[in-house]
Amino acid sequence: MAELANCIRCDKLFAKTTRPICQDCFKEDEKKYQIVYNFLKIRKNREATVPEIVEETGVEYDLIMQFVKDKRLRQSQFPNIGYPCERCGKEIGTGKLCDDCVDSIQSDINHHTQVEEVKQRNEKESKKITYFTRD
Repeated sequence: MAELANCIRCDKLFAKTTRPICQDCFKEDEKKYQIVYNFLKIRKNREATVPEIVEETGVEYDLIMQFVKDKRLRQSQFPNIGYPCERCGKEIGTGKLCDDCVDSIQSDINHHTQVEEVKQRNEKESKKITYFTRD
């Protein structure tokens, strides 16, 4: 069931279902998508970068990035379109992190896991019962 909400762009009251924007703003986004897509359909523009697309079409950078993240503009079709890795800023085409950051995080997790295993092993050894005798 829809709930009432204010559009995050124009602050208009609307019945929110799946999008945080009203129908009018959504239609405006669709028009801008068509402008970008029509620009990229031209063979010479297929290898345009995002700043070049912004300059030529006048569509906002953030909106183009949203089209890429929503997979409406695919890097397989337009090879120079990407968005920044959320950790280092390197341009990527899928996911939230680049391969280098994923490898780095995985390495950190593996190191942490090994440290925890050593701690647990040391705790087990320190809890062993030891008997002492008196002379």
